[in-house]
Amino acid sequence: MKKFKKSYCRFSVAFAVFVIAITIMFARAQDNVYATAANDGTAVIDENQRDGSTTDSITPEDEQRVGNFNVSQGGDVESATSDSTNGLTFIYNNEEGTLSGSIRILLVLTVIALAPSILMMLTSFTRIIIVLHFLRAAIGTQTAPPNQVLIGLALFLTFFIMQPVFTDINENAIQPFEAGTITQEEAIEIGGRPLREFMFELTQTKDMDMFIEISGNTYETYQEVPFTILIPSFIISELRSAFIIGFLIYVPFIVIDMVVASVLMSMGMMMLPPTTISLPFKILLFILADGWNLVIKSVVETFY
Repeated sequence: MKKFKKSYCRFSVAFAVFVIAITIMFARAQDNVYATAANDGTAVIDENQRDGSTTDSITPEDEQRVGNFNVSQGGDVESATSDSTNGLTFIYNNEEGTLSGSIRILLVLTVIALAPSILMMLTSFTRIIIVLHFLRAAIGTQTAPPNQVLIGLALFLTFFIMQPVFTDINENAIQPFEAGTITQEEAIEIGGRPLREFMFELTQTKDMDMFIEISGNTYETYQEVPFTILIPSFIISELRSAFIIGFLIYVPFIVIDMVVASVLMSMGMMMLPPTTISLPFKILLFILADGWNLVIKSVVETFY
């Protein structure tokens, strides 16, 4: 489990470094754009001053041209001047009243940085990886399969199970929003419905009742429960289901350990570790029972 935690930490750090690097590159690119625009505006003023006398004032047309270089397209003067710091300008709204491209990129990078946590907590990944860990511990192999293989298998099984949910979100929320047929608020609301239905079907009511009681709020139906209560309830339910499956996996292998230990004690071979003798028999039992198909099929079917 410690190795799994280390692998997850490394994965998270790599995502964070990637996001920071992209953000810095984007900031530098924006800074260069504004610096170039400012230089072009200054050049316009200098050219007008060279053509006329030094006492001539700048015409209104020149002021308008310089202002157009200093203010980003799609934003207003007030937002550009009030939110500018050290050459970086963040425009929150555009002409359509939605978020500008800069803020959208920042939000996307934030989601990418939080993707490991979202993938683990809001999907079937938690149950699958815990069951696979129980399976490896029950057999008795310390590093076989390695953590990388278990995490990769859990990821692809998660994508297989969550594929209908992701497809629904893409077709009904992301694509219409990119086409401009729905607003951001509608896209978030529509995109959250499939994920909410998925978690709601797998969440036990006693877990939701516990968090509702802790929060002190009351709801007429469970459908009105917000994500702040549904998500922790879903996680607790997933942990419970994973531990139940892990117990069922442990039972046959414990029987083998007990039989081997009894035989060794009856033969007076108490100095020989029972796990050394029982490990080949566990692997043989797992192979003869077609364990991988049995375990994977049983785990996947719990989500349908």
